[in-house]
Amino acid sequence: MDLAKKKLYDFFSQFRISKYSKGGTILRAGDLAQGVYFLKSGYAKLNAISREGKELTMVIYSAGDFFPVVWTFFGERPSIYSYEAITDTQILRAPREKFIEIVNADKEILVEVTKGIIVRFQSALRRMQYLTFGNASAKLASVLLVLGRDFGVVKKSETEVQIPLTHKDIADLVGVTRETVSLELKKFDRKGYIGYNKKLIVIRDKKTLEKKAIF
Repeated sequence: MDLAKKKLYDFFSQFRISKYSKGGTILRAGDLAQGVYFLKSGYAKLNAISREGKELTMVIYSAGDFFPVVWTFFGERPSIYSYEAITDTQILRAPREKFIEIVNADKEILVEVTKGIIVRFQSALRRMQYLTFGNASAKLASVLLVLGRDFGVVKKSETEVQIPLTHKDIADLVGVTRETVSLELKKFDRKGYIGYNKKLIVIRDKKTLEKKAIF
């Protein structure tokens, strides 16, 4: 852990831990955040929800990330997104004013926070690409490659995605139905593009996925 990340972790560690079970709602759309949420362990996701109740996952957070960004820097605005635990998670919640103080006072922390925001912004731009271009197969290939890059561990010639995602989780990332994702994953598995290690997806044929992907 580099110095800036350690400083952030030490800052949040002075506050109480809240625990959320897999699938638990951390913050609902329309609610006002009660502080800056720092993910100590586990994975969480930011969902946009349509009027019809359909969910679309825009960002996945891992340990060391904080949210909600807009509320943190612009103040009293209800969240327009919902935040949900993908796995069992531990979250530290700091008062907004204290977080802003330490960001303003420490240049290294400011740079670290800015880098995190930029990474999430790039992730949102990629989500727009998936939704705009390509068929379900191309979108799925793109999402799997990004998951492998951001959350994967390379083992020999394969990449194991460390988040135990359900078919619905992946459907919310791809922007198609769960049934469509299930069919496409079966095709990918049968053709040897992917495999499974218990509940984790393993990318076995990265080159073919890259040819099928949108970008």
